[in-house]
Amino acid sequence: MEESSATDPKSRTGFNRLQKRLRREVGRAIADFNMIEDGDKIMVCLSGGKDSYTMLDILLSLQISAPVKFEIVAVNLDQKQPGFPEDVLPKYLTERGIPHYILERDTYSIVKELTPEGKTYCAVCSRLRRGSLYGFAQEIGATKVALGHHRNDIIATLFLNLFHGGKLKAMPPKLLSDDGKNILIRPLAYCDEKDIIEYAKAKAFPIIPCNLCGSQENLQRALTNDMLREWDVKHPGRLESIFTAIGNVAPSQLADRELFDFVNLKVTPKSEDDGSPAAANRLDVVNLTLS
Repeated sequence: MEESSATDPKSRTGFNRLQKRLRREVGRAIADFNMIEDGDKIMVCLSGGKDSYTMLDILLSLQISAPVKFEIVAVNLDQKQPGFPEDVLPKYLTERGIPHYILERDTYSIVKELTPEGKTYCAVCSRLRRGSLYGFAQEIGATKVALGHHRNDIIATLFLNLFHGGKLKAMPPKLLSDDGKNILIRPLAYCDEKDIIEYAKAKAFPIIPCNLCGSQENLQRALTNDMLREWDVKHPGRLESIFTAIGNVAPSQLADRELFDFVNLKVTPKSEDDGSPAAANRLDVVNLTLS
């Protein structure tokens, strides 16, 4: 289950390159945002999807060679969705010898009850899931909570907020939870979804689909993801540029009055002979009136 499905040398070489690329991107994100520190206990939220499996696998790989010592524990939230295969994750984690917990919470019934007819489940489901997982992180003494969002998720969130929320924000690679009790990290923040799909396929992870929201049509996130995939095909490099922009913000070039002090913006004149290169190269313009 944990071995690559690639058997011939060419495929094995391609897989090794893919694995190294993912390890490099995860390692770079961890270093850039100081996600993991010596002595950390990382609670890896494992949903059973390709992203969380890949995150767990890469973190376990990095744990062996990392310059700091940290603990990993996998946690799955069993939301009691009808037909959920309860044996898949415990079997996988036990066979690999990964410390884990299965947290049972019937959020499914609550989501169905609280969501108005015709509305999507995502908002209520996400809120209940976060509350359960963050509270459990405190119970087990986790110092960081690792979530499996990747670069494409972050870009999609940017456009969802832009199109439907009137806000210019995305998902940060590292975040303090609203209650101030948990540090959330997204080790896959620099990883391309295409690489994750290929990696999960090669590793033959036992994927568990989410049938709660996946059965709903016309989800805005799904539509946004379709738009981004089309851009990726038709305009190579566009998504990379958008993601770079998320980390390259110029507050004075936007219009958020709380982010930049436009009200008190003043000209700062320099003296005539201050010796600066700008003064030395200044061209004085004289208004000449022809008689």
